[in-house]
Amino acid sequence: MSFRFANLADVDALVALVESAYRGEISKKGWTTEADLLGGRRTGPDDIQACLDNPQGEILCYEDDGRLKACAFISQEDGAGYFGMFSVSPELQGSGIGKLVLAESERVVRDGWKLPAMRMTVIDCRDELIAFYERRGYALTGIKKPFPYGDERFGIPKRDDLQFEIMEKIL
Repeated sequence: MSFRFANLADVDALVALVESAYRGEISKKGWTTEADLLGGRRTGPDDIQACLDNPQGEILCYEDDGRLKACAFISQEDGAGYFGMFSVSPELQGSGIGKLVLAESERVVRDGWKLPAMRMTVIDCRDELIAFYERRGYALTGIKKPFPYGDERFGIPKRDDLQFEIMEKIL
């Protein structure tokens, strides 16, 4: 088991991992699925490329036996770390891998980048996911952002009441 930062050779594997964690029938094997909230794609090669091209960010990969099992995009935004695109293979969700990826992401942001906090956005109706982050020290900030309805790069909404909550943890 090891961590490393992604490179161009990882694009297809990253797209497959993220899609499997959030969309379609396979995502329903795990608890992070958004399949009941959103259809369409969760990410594509263009999104992964944009993350790789971001000079203020990295995609953290977690591997076991040389195979990608989990990932997260971390970046520097507005004086804090940002945590997103968090994905664990559906059949491994609940095994503790997600906690390891989150902790390593926080370590990079705190110790490597010397930033004081980590932020993320979570769809506000994802109560179980919000509770997961709260158990790890994140708090709702009270700041909400609108869901980008009409932009299919973020998925095709199955509800008309989606919005994002911003969560934050002081590192």
